[in-house]
Amino acid sequence: MVESTVAGHNRLWMATLLGCLAGMGPLCTDLYLPALPQLASSLGTSASLIQASLTATLLGIAVGQIFIGPYSDGHGRKKPLVLSLLIFIITSFICSWATSIWALIVFRFIQGLAGSGGVVLSRAIACDLYSGPELTKFFSLLMLINGIAPILSPVIGGQILAFSDWQGIFVSLGLFSIILTLAVILGMKESLPQERRNAGSLKANFITFKTLLADRIFVGYTLIQGFIIAGLFAYIAGSPFVLQTLYGLSAKTFSYCFAINGLGIMLFAQLTGYFTGKYSEKQLLAFGLSLALFCSVLLLVLCILKVSVIFILIQLFLIVSCIGITTTASFSLAVQRQPHAAGSASGLLGVVSFIFGAIASPLVGLGDGTTAIPMAVVIAVVNLLSYVSYHKLTR
Repeated sequence: MVESTVAGHNRLWMATLLGCLAGMGPLCTDLYLPALPQLASSLGTSASLIQASLTATLLGIAVGQIFIGPYSDGHGRKKPLVLSLLIFIITSFICSWATSIWALIVFRFIQGLAGSGGVVLSRAIACDLYSGPELTKFFSLLMLINGIAPILSPVIGGQILAFSDWQGIFVSLGLFSIILTLAVILGMKESLPQERRNAGSLKANFITFKTLLADRIFVGYTLIQGFIIAGLFAYIAGSPFVLQTLYGLSAKTFSYCFAINGLGIMLFAQLTGYFTGKYSEKQLLAFGLSLALFCSVLLLVLCILKVSVIFILIQLFLIVSCIGITTTASFSLAVQRQPHAAGSASGLLGVVSFIFGAIASPLVGLGDGTTAIPMAVVIAVVNLLSYVSYHKLTR
């Protein structure tokens, strides 16, 4: 284990780089959110099919983590990371040339596969470098950096749409990925030395999943992560249509609202890091899950009553902000139970999260953007399930 007392500037550099890599997920999904209505019009398709392109991306990110996480446990982190980034660059530019919704869905799936490298390996590298409460504190710092992605993505996406169309968003993704790839090649050392790697084959590494799944408490934290992320992506997929189409917010105003919620994630994540040590990680997790459940039930009631949009935005802010607490605490608690298989554990946590997110995303489109109730129902249900998972499986 690398000493956790890494020099401050190295710690900040690693948090920044790993935060950007972890941000490949939100970048891939959030940057084009303001363009979803434009995409539906440009490609001549429905809101549900456009949301299916988001689902395809989530499935790609999920499937990729199944392979990249265990593979990195046996072969190191840096090489598979660089390869995944190169593929991400190529598919980003290909997506900008899509002329049909089906072509976009296919290449968004491939783009998600490639983007999964940054998502799963950033967490595995963090586990290589830190452990225990230091890992939780580092994850809170990582969330601070990573939180910039969901904040800036829709804002930048909205600004790109002011002088370009949806194709420009994918070109921007490709250009950013080129910069990130160079940063990894030139500025990051291998974090998993040869003596700490699993000597087995990829098949043997997959057997590790069986051990992970036999750990009831680890499974509990994994389900919590999955349901939390499902709620996040229900919000991501549903809010552009609900807030822009139903409540009449402009693309720019929506992007600002989305950014404020991203700030909430960052703030709550930092509070989690601050209170780690003063309270146990399980206490912090229980608080975050309880608050998220209460606010999501209230959101559903407010949507049924068709109240003013300001009340909807307040509840969405609180629900999304709680993710800063729950994901930081639950992920740290999960990987601390399996420190010798960080890549596999991170991959399993990731695949469950993104599969749940992929299932939740199209469900919010059942109202075809004409009602907020489907989004509110999905968010309330998954927060209830995460709350139940905590009390039934992790005690």
